[in-house]
Amino acid sequence: MLSRLLTQLVQTEGDEGVAAGWSFVYFFSLLAAYYVLRPLRDEMGIQLGPDVLKELFSAVFICMVGLVPVFGWLTRRFERRRLLPWLYAFFASNLLMFHGVLLFEGQQSPWVARVFFVWVSVFNLFAISVFWSFMADLFTTQQAQRLYGFIAAGGTAGALCGPVVTAALVRPLGPKGLVVVSAMLLMVCVGAIWRLRQWHARHPRLDLDGTPDEAERDEHAFKGGLLSGLVDVIRSPYLLGICGFLFAYALLSSLLYFQQTELVPKAFQNSTDRTQLLAGVDLLVNGVTLLIQIGAFAPLIRRLGTRALLMAMPAISVVGYAVLAAMPVVTILLILGVVRRAGEYAISKPARETLFNVLPPEQKYRAKNVIDTLVHRTGDTSSIWLLSGLRGLGISSGAMLWLSVPISLSWLAIAWVLGKQAVALQREKNLHT
Repeated sequence: MLSRLLTQLVQTEGDEGVAAGWSFVYFFSLLAAYYVLRPLRDEMGIQLGPDVLKELFSAVFICMVGLVPVFGWLTRRFERRRLLPWLYAFFASNLLMFHGVLLFEGQQSPWVARVFFVWVSVFNLFAISVFWSFMADLFTTQQAQRLYGFIAAGGTAGALCGPVVTAALVRPLGPKGLVVVSAMLLMVCVGAIWRLRQWHARHPRLDLDGTPDEAERDEHAFKGGLLSGLVDVIRSPYLLGICGFLFAYALLSSLLYFQQTELVPKAFQNSTDRTQLLAGVDLLVNGVTLLIQIGAFAPLIRRLGTRALLMAMPAISVVGYAVLAAMPVVTILLILGVVRRAGEYAISKPARETLFNVLPPEQKYRAKNVIDTLVHRTGDTSSIWLLSGLRGLGISSGAMLWLSVPISLSWLAIAWVLGKQAVALQREKNLHT
C-alpha cells in the first residue's frame, strides 16, 4: 500500500518506492537526531561564554582536518553502504557514553560542555554530509531527478521534529535523556541503511541505456583529493570569489553567535529555559525554511535569477545588523538569527550551489569538496579568532556590530560580482555546447 501511495505522489517506477521510503526514514531520523542535540550544544556554548568560542571552533577545525583523510581512507577501503551502519552505530555509542558522563558530571561541567560542543559539530559534518554520497551510490541520475525532492522532504521533516522533541522533553528527561533519544534515532538510520543495502543488491545502478550512470562516470573527478581541489581554488578568481562570499557569511554568523552568548544569558538565567528557547528558534528556522523551499525558491530564481538571490541575504544583513547595533536586545538578535539562518538554508545556499554548475567536472567536484569542508571551516575558525582579537584590543560588542554593516556591504558586492561572473561563464559554456 505504501509503495502504491509513493508511486502516485513521487512518480516512482517498479519498487523504487521501497528505496524512496527507507531513504526518507533515514534522512528524517538523521536530522531529527542532530536537531535534538543542537539546542543542547548551543546552550553549552552559552554556558562557556564568548571567550571560549575560539578554542571550540579551533578544536572543531583541527578535528575536521585530522578526520577527513581518515574518512577518505575508510571510504576507499570499504564501500560506503557497508561502512555507514558501523559509522552511525559508533556515533550512537558515543552518545550513550555522553549519557553516562552526564549522569555523573552534569551539564554544567566545563570540560563536558567543551567535548560535547566539539563532538556535535564534527558529527554534523560527517554524518549528514555522507548521506547524499550514499544516495548517489544508490540512485542513477534519472532516479535522483524524480526521488530527491521527496527524500529531502524527509530531512526537513526531521529538522522540524527534532526541536519539538527537545522543547517537550528537556524538562522531564534533561540533557542526559535527550542524548539517548538521539542515539535511538541514529539506530533507526542503521536499520534504514540495512534495508537500502538489500534493495541495492537487487538493483544494480545503470543508466537507461545500460551504461554506468553519470555520477560513476565522473568519479575520476574526485581522485585528485583535497590538494588538487585547493590548487583549483587558488588558480581561479571565480572560485576565490565563492570563498570570499563564504568567509563574509562566516564572519557575520560568528559575530551573531558572540552576541547570542552575551545577550541570551542576560534574558534567560535558567539553563533549561535557554535550551527550550534555542529549540524553539531551531523549529521556527526550519519551518520558515520549508515554507520558502516549497512555495518561493523555484519561482524566485526563475523570475529574479541567481544574482538577485545571492544578493538577498547580504542586503538584509546590512539593515539587520544596523538595527541590532542601534538596539542590541535579545528580541532583535533572535529575529535576525531566524531570518539569516532560514535565508541561508532556503535561498543563499541553493543559489550558491548553482554557481558550480558552470564549471568543468574536475573543478565542480574537487574544488567544491575543498570549499564545502576546508574553506568553510577555516572561515568559521578564523572569524572567531579575529573577533576574539578585536575584543582583546578593547573593542566593544556594540562597536563590532557596527563593523558588521560595512562587512555586509562587502558581502553584497561579492554577491553582485559572482552573479555577473556566473552569467558570463554560462554564456561561454552554452557557446561550446
